[in-house]
Amino acid sequence: MTACHLPKEFTMKMNALLQDEAERFFATYKEEKINGLRVNSLKISPSSFLNISPWKLEPIPFCPTGFYYYNAQPGKHPYHAAGLYYIQEPSAMFVAEVLAPSPGERVLDLCAAPGGKTTQLAALMNNEGFLLANEIHPKRVKALSENIERLGITNAVVTNETPEKLSETFEGFFDKILVDAPCSGEGMFRKDEEAIQFWSLDHVQKCTQTQRHILSCAYKMLNEGGTLVYSTCTFSPEENEQIIDWFLTTYADIELLPIQKEHGIQPGVADWTTTNNEQIAHTARLWPHHIKGEGHFVAKMRKRGEAKQWNGKLATSNISKAMWRDYETFVNDTIRATIKGTMYAFGTHLFALPHPCPRLDGLKVIRPGLHIGEWKKNRFEPNHALAMALTKQQAQAHLSLTFEESIRYMKGETLQTNGDRGWILMTIEGYPLGWGKEVKGVVKNFYPKGLRVK
Repeated sequence: MTACHLPKEFTMKMNALLQDEAERFFATYKEEKINGLRVNSLKISPSSFLNISPWKLEPIPFCPTGFYYYNAQPGKHPYHAAGLYYIQEPSAMFVAEVLAPSPGERVLDLCAAPGGKTTQLAALMNNEGFLLANEIHPKRVKALSENIERLGITNAVVTNETPEKLSETFEGFFDKILVDAPCSGEGMFRKDEEAIQFWSLDHVQKCTQTQRHILSCAYKMLNEGGTLVYSTCTFSPEENEQIIDWFLTTYADIELLPIQKEHGIQPGVADWTTTNNEQIAHTARLWPHHIKGEGHFVAKMRKRGEAKQWNGKLATSNISKAMWRDYETFVNDTIRATIKGTMYAFGTHLFALPHPCPRLDGLKVIRPGLHIGEWKKNRFEPNHALAMALTKQQAQAHLSLTFEESIRYMKGETLQTNGDRGWILMTIEGYPLGWGKEVKGVVKNFYPKGLRVK
């Protein structure tokens, strides 16, 4: 890509904003886009992954689990299917590190698809606490749910709701909220031709209205002393510095917190606000001519004032004795672990809701926690999500696959063994890929049809 492909109004605007830096900025559009992957620390440590990685990786300085990769296709490797990493634009990895949720907290990712930041938040929480991942677009929420499943996340509920509907249910509930706001996407022009086609000055203005609305809903859901991180992948001051300036002016009990800036990360620009607010320097900008990555903006804020206390109810188990009996039979035969959470049946499907989990009545819920399995006639059948949340040590039986065998398994093929162990965990390098059912030397394939390699 070269600068001549960029919209004329965009180049004029960026020249005016960046002045002496503009030439360096536009030179980045003649360079290849930067690729990154983030190791899923819920399954494997970065050092352990480096020992088995088939590719040369280079650390991303502002994300301890992030790595640059070159001339590779990690999305096609069984390690990806095993959830050992998430392919993510490097600059985007900085955002969750700024929010820095702790295990046990109540956390909301309000605009969560496709799940890069959600899965990073879950890893930082060590799968403990309550994580609500919401996406308003029905098509995008499916990818979000699948990524949460693949990475073995057990403390997340996925919803497909509007911000205002959530704010009615969760007023004053969350300790930490991430608003990775829908934006004009200027920071992704180098990697996404479609973002260029969609861009206009009018689109920038429309995005600012959406961003204000989402932030107002987020404010309502934040508890006293709670932290809110706002981020975009655009350069536009209207969607960045000016939005934060508006938010601080509108809500007097919100304070802007400083973000540590190292490795080329720059401060926000006070001159780009309408009030010349010097506090804006606390925000962070990731520019492609200062770091190896695309464009991002991040602001971190705290709610000092009193928040209305959440007065909702927590979910309780609704499992009948007969259901529990069938489930326990399966557990005794198949797994050695105790599944944490509130056991809850949605029809014939069993989920472990994160504990503690609010009641989800009236919400459009896509994934209410860990999908354990389904009751069928006189038996209980495990779900793929359960396999992805286990370790090989937590399974009564597992089968270690070679690279070639794992590809065959992911294609849906039947495998041959010498055993008769029933449900077994299929693994590569000891990391789960899914379920098989071993009967008299034949392993029936239970890898989900929608995930199979063609």
